[in-house]
Amino acid sequence: MPFESLSERFQLAFKKLRGKGKLSEEDVNEALKEMRRALLEADVNFNVTKDFIKKIKEKAVGEEVFSTLNAAQTVIKIVRDELADLLGGTQSRITISSRPPTIIMLVGLQGAGKTTTAAKLAKMLKSQGKNPLLVAGDVYRPAAISQLQVLGEQLDIPVYTEEGSKDPVQISQNSIPFALSHLKDIIIVDTAGRLHVNETLMDELVRIKATVHPHEIMLVVDAMTGQDAVTAASAFDQALGIDGIIMTKLDGDARGGAALSIKAVTGKPIKFIGVSEKLDGLEEFHPDRYASRILDLGDVETIIEKAQAAFDEESMEEMKKTMKSGSFTFDDFLSQLNMVKKMGNMSSLVGLIPGVGKYKKEIDKINMDGKEFKHLEAIIQSMTTKERSSSNPKMLIKDSRKRRIAKGSGTRVQDVNRLIKQFTEMQKMMKMAKKQQGKKRGFMPRLPFHM
Repeated sequence: MPFESLSERFQLAFKKLRGKGKLSEEDVNEALKEMRRALLEADVNFNVTKDFIKKIKEKAVGEEVFSTLNAAQTVIKIVRDELADLLGGTQSRITISSRPPTIIMLVGLQGAGKTTTAAKLAKMLKSQGKNPLLVAGDVYRPAAISQLQVLGEQLDIPVYTEEGSKDPVQISQNSIPFALSHLKDIIIVDTAGRLHVNETLMDELVRIKATVHPHEIMLVVDAMTGQDAVTAASAFDQALGIDGIIMTKLDGDARGGAALSIKAVTGKPIKFIGVSEKLDGLEEFHPDRYASRILDLGDVETIIEKAQAAFDEESMEEMKKTMKSGSFTFDDFLSQLNMVKKMGNMSSLVGLIPGVGKYKKEIDKINMDGKEFKHLEAIIQSMTTKERSSSNPKMLIKDSRKRRIAKGSGTRVQDVNRLIKQFTEMQKMMKMAKKQQGKKRGFMPRLPFHM
């Protein structure tokens, strides 16, 4: 999980503040020292860290803070607001031209993931009702064109190429009339990268820019490279003038220093982040939400958005009927498992829940790779129709039935017992949810999966 170490260190600093009835300036200074060390260890730019701590201190050290009953909470809010500002302040959206096609030019160093990101961006825009065209402008890297073509075929998105051509400027220019004639309103140009910034690369990119006049020049950087990503961003912006940044591999072991430094150093916002290798693993970047994640305050807005994208109206109506009826069967359980799977990676979903950081040891024991879901699905599908449609888990109390189901699903009897226990917990939560209907306060049941 990105920012994991940073989040843990910030929580340690806040724990000391929460444990005091009243805060002194010395208390705040001690917490700020801990935050400063944490930021530097996360590879955040030194000057950025210095300015960040200075701003917090100016706002946190004062009578108006120490006189409040919830001084620790006030300090945490100040830190959250400053973190959000450091990450960009407000969400920066992609520019869509009023006269199509909108031309988006992706640039960056080799290995940052431009080609895959181009496909991910095209998929996202297509899901938003756009009609994108991918342009294979990397004529140097072996298999770059065929890679983009394969990705385009998977997504049912056309890829513009010119067989035998080695001129990316001409290819980019010719893609425009092609897009117009085929009613494409978005053009995404995948340009060539280099192992490092050099004059040849920049000259080619400048010529493409001057020829096609892109509405957006998006720099793709690898979060794993830390401050090297910030250095590259500064160089590309100086030579080319970028409009925004797509940061890839934030789902890896990146310490987060690049994400926390790049806006402050370059002045350019992060617009999208790569959160998985899958083609749906690209998300719009919300600075305020990410600030909350770092401080373990959760990200309920993103959970809601993922749910809305994954669950169609029909499935939501079915869930409502199930809750109203009070009858929850194994078929219903399987249906809800599949709905959760649609929302994405389980570990990333868990990270969006407020206060989850304190349960990290327990969460680490959960199988997050989806295999457990497959086992549960296989077990339920190995039941008879009568068993699946039953809301009474006692029907499966006989060992002979459990052995038959385990054999049919390729699992163990222990796995069947565990599923029955999880099913029973889910039944209890559904009953609790039904009781909450009509009440003013919200209800968020805990996850039932203790795998």
